[in-house]
Amino acid sequence: MSPSLADTAPTLAVSGLTKIFGGVRAVSDCSFEVAAGTVVGLIGPNGSGKTTVFNLITNLLRPDAGAVHFGGRRLHGLKTYEIARLGIGRTFQAVKIFRDLSVWDNLSIAAMGRQRSGWEPAATSWLERLGMTHLRHDPGERLSVGQQRLLELTMNLIVDPPFLMLDEPLAGVHPVVRQRIAETIRALRAEGRTFLVIEHDMAFVMGLCDKLVVMDHGLKIAEGAPEEIRRDLRVIDALLGQRHRSS
Repeated sequence: MSPSLADTAPTLAVSGLTKIFGGVRAVSDCSFEVAAGTVVGLIGPNGSGKTTVFNLITNLLRPDAGAVHFGGRRLHGLKTYEIARLGIGRTFQAVKIFRDLSVWDNLSIAAMGRQRSGWEPAATSWLERLGMTHLRHDPGERLSVGQQRLLELTMNLIVDPPFLMLDEPLAGVHPVVRQRIAETIRALRAEGRTFLVIEHDMAFVMGLCDKLVVMDHGLKIAEGAPEEIRRDLRVIDALLGQRHRSS
C-alpha cells in the first residue's frame, strides 16, 4: 500500500445514529468521525452499545435515525457485501470463520466474497507475517481462539481494505498474539490504513489509539485523545463504577 494512502483514504462519519429495541434505546444520537490514517477506539462497559454501532455502520442493523457516510458516500440501503466492497473490513466479537474448512480455504472464500483475484501471494505473505504459515492446511476448528482471531483478521487483510473495524480483537487471546495484533495495527496505520476498534484492554487502547469515543447506556459520553479520556470523570464512573478524585 502506498505511503500516501492517508491523504486519499476514505473517512467514516457517524451522525445521530439511533437504534431502539422494544422501547429501549440501545444507541441514542451517537455521532463521531474517524479520520484517515488513524486508529479510533470505541470503548465503554459491556452493553453500552458499541457492537450495535458496528452493526449499524455495516447495515447488519438498520438505524431508526441518523446516517453513516464513508468517503462521503451514505451507506444507507447498501447490503453488507456492498459495504465490504467499498473498502470496509470487519471482524466480530464472536469470531466468524468457516470452522470445518482449512485456513487456506477460508482465505479463498474471503477473496471470492470481495471479487478479488490474484490474492494468493498476499495470503502467503500475511500468513507468514502473522505466524500462521504452519497452520495453512488446518481446519478452523482446530485453531486456538487467538489463531482464529488472526485468521479472521487475515481474511480481511488479503483484500487490502483501507478501513478496518475490529470488534474486541484481543478477547481470549494469548499475550504473544496480543502483541502481534498490536504490532500489525501499528504497522498498517503507518502505511495509511484506518481503524475503528472496540476493545476492553485499556493498556492496548491507551497506547495505540489516536482518539477514543466512550459510550455508556447507548450514549456517547466522551470523545478525545487518550490522555484527555484518562482524566475524564464521566469515563472513570462508567468504566470503574466509581469516581476517583485526586487529593
